[in-house]
Amino acid sequence: MFFNELGLGEKTLKGVCEAGYETPTPVQEQVIPYVLNRCDVFGCAQTGTGKTASFTLPLLDILESGRARARMPRILILAPTRELAHQVAVNFSTYGKYHKFKLVLIIGGESIYEQERKLTQGADILIATPGRFLDLFDRGKIMLHALEVIVIDEADRMLDMGFIPEIEKIFSLIPAKRQTLMFSATVSPEVRKLSQTFLKDFVEVSVSPSSKAAETVQHYLVRVGSRDKRKALRHIIQAESVKSAIIFCNRKRDISTLCASLTRHGYNAAPLHGDLHQTRRTETLNIFKQGQIDFLVASDVAARGIDVAELDFVFNFDVPVNAEEYVHRIGRTGRAGRSGRAFMFVTKEDSIFLKSIQKLLKLDIPEYPLSIKDKRAVMEDKQEQDQGQGQETVFKKSKAKKSAAEPQKKQKMRSEKPFSNDPVIGFGDVTPAFMKNYFPHLGPMS
Repeated sequence: MFFNELGLGEKTLKGVCEAGYETPTPVQEQVIPYVLNRCDVFGCAQTGTGKTASFTLPLLDILESGRARARMPRILILAPTRELAHQVAVNFSTYGKYHKFKLVLIIGGESIYEQERKLTQGADILIATPGRFLDLFDRGKIMLHALEVIVIDEADRMLDMGFIPEIEKIFSLIPAKRQTLMFSATVSPEVRKLSQTFLKDFVEVSVSPSSKAAETVQHYLVRVGSRDKRKALRHIIQAESVKSAIIFCNRKRDISTLCASLTRHGYNAAPLHGDLHQTRRTETLNIFKQGQIDFLVASDVAARGIDVAELDFVFNFDVPVNAEEYVHRIGRTGRAGRSGRAFMFVTKEDSIFLKSIQKLLKLDIPEYPLSIKDKRAVMEDKQEQDQGQGQETVFKKSKAKKSAAEPQKKQKMRSEKPFSNDPVIGFGDVTPAFMKNYFPHLGPMS
């Protein structure tokens, strides 16, 4: 099937064609007709299957009728992270280049006054994170009387990040008569309950099981000790001639440590996590996409929604605690039919998490065949480190021994020094004037 068979308008098809696409993905093929027919839709598909375009394309056609009004958006799209909100905005700009619409991005970490100014100029499409949306609504900067469509993107992540109270409040504010679209990469009982709460007479589209990883991705385990993970990472980067990759860590402090280590060894790396200011996160992501940064060391939340063309490698420096997060991480590669490779560094402490991932994927992940040369290099690095620590330990012991012996040495020197029988030399026969002032009874000193 081709895009021109889905009922999309001429302007939208022209934008899709110029973006380089001819045939829709399975989720796009099923979702687009339902959205055009103004049905409520609950879509479930794994990361990287084209979920975003499955709703942006038909919404562009819906916008063809009507016009923007100040502070009264017609379409509201809620995303859990700033990066994902940016990615949705990029989709609209890419495919909607021949449409006339006004889009406003409402996210935290950027000037709220600038966002207020844009809202007063009119907005057909409002893409927002829940918190910033409610801030602007409470300020009276957003009116929802004209809202026609609301989209909840990454509903599972919304649930994980605790945004459901905000989502419930937003739904209490919007018109009862509207079209609701909800998308999720996974379907837990909680996510299904959300769909039943917010959607009416909806159509469910499930393209592939959420636990099924993309078939274009090759998976590898790298079994290492905790202290050897950074060395093993560097050796694989060299062995596989990795030019660009995203490296996932579980903790923010480990992101900074690993990034600094890579930089010390001559790799062009940058961190991406939630504690960074939004301006820096956006800049980092842009220069990574442009190829000015080779390695992006990221957290799960910050990397959600990243879409980088021709990304061939993903490294799980830490095994994700949540098995489903593994699917999201490796979804950054192997996109749009391209092949990709995913490496996961596993220590003895990770065995429980590894079993959970393999059970979810129904896949026995093979071990990466480190060459003898690579293993020897890792061991040599470890031996050098151990030797360095051993020398440091010897130095510390020597210093401690010296410190302990110092008082005994001083005591011995004091005991060996004889008392002198030489006469004590005083002031002579003349008493100093300052002593006479205080001790007038003193005579000449003998």
